[in-house]
Amino acid sequence: MNITLITVGKIKEKYYRDAIAEYAKRLSRYCKLDIIEVADEKTPDKASEVVEEQIKQKEAERILKNIKEDAYCIALAIEGKKMDSVTMARHVEQLGLTGKSNLAFVIGGSLGLHKSVLQRADEKLSFSDMTFPHQLMRVILLEQIYRCYRIINGEPYHK
Repeated sequence: MNITLITVGKIKEKYYRDAIAEYAKRLSRYCKLDIIEVADEKTPDKASEVVEEQIKQKEAERILKNIKEDAYCIALAIEGKKMDSVTMARHVEQLGLTGKSNLAFVIGGSLGLHKSVLQRADEKLSFSDMTFPHQLMRVILLEQIYRCYRIINGEPYHK
């Protein structure tokens, strides 16, 4: 399976980069992983809703250019479906069995995702009702994808 993470912004913190590199290394035995970082837009302090919408639109254009036509797109969104790790593993496994071998996970920037990205998504996934920094969300997502493959392969994982 090919998994692509399409994310807004670069990871500046070394501890996040180290964690991402570790999960990428662990995942290499299960799938082909690509991480695509698109440029983020600077958000001025006290930006109006109109300005925020324009920022999300610009980021969306960059995101959408990187979603392959044949990709099954999963957008991370607070209003998305919640599932536990076992359910997510079975879902990823089922996607592969039904011929969806290119999965694209999309993580928006600090303002979230523009509606055009959410409309392109085949599904929306939520990890929590809480808001997480998008840099940390990248680590959490990679950990869960790794956990999915451990579950799919009947390998031990921590509960």
